Amino acid sequence: MQYLPLLVSLGVAAAIVPAAVQALHAQGFVRQNYRASAVAFPAGVALMAASLVALAPLALIDELDDGKVFKADAGMALTYVIGVALLGLLDDLVGAEAPARGWRGHARATLAGGFSTGALKAVGSLALALFVLRGRGLDTGEYLLATALVVLATNLFNLLDLRPGRSLKALILVGAGVSIGSRDLYPLWTLGLFIGPALVLLPLDLRERAMLGDTGSNAIGAIAGLWLVLALSTLAQLIALELITIATVYGEFRSLSELIERTPLLRHLDSIGRAHA
Repeated sequence: MQYLPLLVSLGVAAAIVPAAVQALHAQGFVRQNYRASAVAFPAGVALMAASLVALAPLALIDELDDGKVFKADAGMALTYVIGVALLGLLDDLVGAEAPARGWRGHARATLAGGFSTGALKAVGSLALALFVLRGRGLDTGEYLLATALVVLATNLFNLLDLRPGRSLKALILVGAGVSIGSRDLYPLWTLGLFIGPALVLLPLDLRERAMLGDTGSNAIGAIAGLWLVLALSTLAQLIALELITIATVYGEFRSLSELIERTPLLRHLDSIGRAHA
């Protein structure tokens, strides 16, 4: 029964996500992408909608089958992913008015007395991570390490989402690598409610029919961060945090897209499946 969240959400998403993306475009919810094409935005709401619709039958089955559907950490995942997606939605709706970019830009805007949705998103993500990771039997160091890893992963995937399919493909690589390395499918079943819709959204993102927005990239980053915490040992989490920190700092001062374009292997992986590679 542990595989049901993934399978049910996959089926629900196949019915809901394409229709939701089409509805966004038809009603004028679009934004120009990097090629100046008008794309449905923010498609992350379709991911959230499919996950919540799938939750209804899954919760009923879980109750009737004595709690055999959801893993113990499913509630934690639901709270954090939905929470950061809502913070991202706020950024998508009103953040375009603020010129600040990156953590440094948002910090400057906040210190200058302005309203920065990016700063709110950073503080809100930290608050949510501190909340959902408490009470898991971790010592202080492990708790702070897990919190930092989840928050920075959420932010990094937001930084990555500058080309079609990039964040979603990165999630697949992280999930596959961690699952194979740890030989543990527990995170896959725990996060399955969101992974199914993410997989359905991937081809729409690659074909430039949908743009995740901060709503979607926050959710994808949250899934990746929780996957790392649920699957990795403390030492492995520390290594992952160091790598993510390096990538985040680099992204604050330089362009991650330019780095990917200059690196043949990364450029090849980044272009796979893209309509205009």
